[in-house]
Amino acid sequence: MTTTVRRAAYRTFMFIVALALVVVIWETYKALGPADGGKLFGARVLPRTSSYAMPHVWDMFSRFNRPEVRGSDRTVFSAVLAGAWFSFRLSAAGFVLGGVLGTGLAVLMARFRWVQRGVLPYLVVSQTIPLIALAPLVVSWGGKLEVGPFVWPRWLSASVLGAFLAFFPIAVGTLRGLAAASASSVELMQSYAASWTKTLFKLRFPTAVPYMVPAFRLGASASVIGVVVAEISTGLKGGIGRLIIEYAREATGDPAKVYTAIFGAAALGLTMAGVVIVVDAFVMRNRPKESIS
Repeated sequence: MTTTVRRAAYRTFMFIVALALVVVIWETYKALGPADGGKLFGARVLPRTSSYAMPHVWDMFSRFNRPEVRGSDRTVFSAVLAGAWFSFRLSAAGFVLGGVLGTGLAVLMARFRWVQRGVLPYLVVSQTIPLIALAPLVVSWGGKLEVGPFVWPRWLSASVLGAFLAFFPIAVGTLRGLAAASASSVELMQSYAASWTKTLFKLRFPTAVPYMVPAFRLGASASVIGVVVAEISTGLKGGIGRLIIEYAREATGDPAKVYTAIFGAAALGLTMAGVVIVVDAFVMRNRPKESIS
């Protein structure tokens, strides 16, 4: 068994252990916690343990096999899977857009110091804008914004909001990676009369890979958050965010059903991050391992 396979098996095992630990904590608190929750200085800090507030974990998962609505042949699992697939496509589009924008900004900031000094503070400030307030504005472009024959579709607004959250970690991580090349390596490239562009692709980008992969993984998960929040705040139909809204309306009579959509959104985020890991493992499979002398 190779080191890579062992590492992957260990991470998978620890992930399963972490999930099992969450289930144990959930069920233990439900069994021993106060029925009406707990308060500290008048503010509720502990959740209620009633079946309406905290259904059993097995009730949540058993809900996947039941009909979405009474008398329907469509199960909750089918509905969540279809919603997750719809949101996955929007998230993938937002991730690609955010990845291109973030990488491009990182290259510009690495190339020109004045760009870094002028743009980087605004990148940080942009992440303080509440997405739930920005979503209605961007979604309002759907069907109204026209550029020649192109009419802005409503789904693209959700992807743009996903890109809005994705590009920041990608830009910062890539910038940090591009600056990680050692001074001696840069001087060596300069001694060969290599241009800045050639140095970028031959030295800086290969050096930046260990920094870019975690940044892209974080950006992939962030794009899912942006899309789901956009779907929830605007009511965009077809995605997992819309299912969260619809199932939340039934929370009084069927609280376990709400968690099925939440599980779908969580699985979607993990899938997006997993895609980045798989692509990195495939693309970098022939890269020689660095040795420490």
